[in-house]
Amino acid sequence: MKSDLVDQAVETLCLKGCKALWADLERMEEGRVLPELEALDAHQQQQVFKEIKSIMAVYKGSCSLD
Repeated sequence: MKSDLVDQAVETLCLKGCKALWADLERMEEGRVLPELEALDAHQQQQVFKEIKSIMAVYKGSCSLD
């Protein structure tokens, strides 16, 4: 079950824009905790990671919908 905190974190990250989100996703894949996620527990951080990864899959590595 997703929490409001997870939804808020996803929204906050998405507001940074596509290129910043790709960089954040890379950091999360390396196991680093983003400042925006520090207040979340490990399970919530993993939920955010999965949701961001799913969202960004649409873009297939770029920031355009060629």
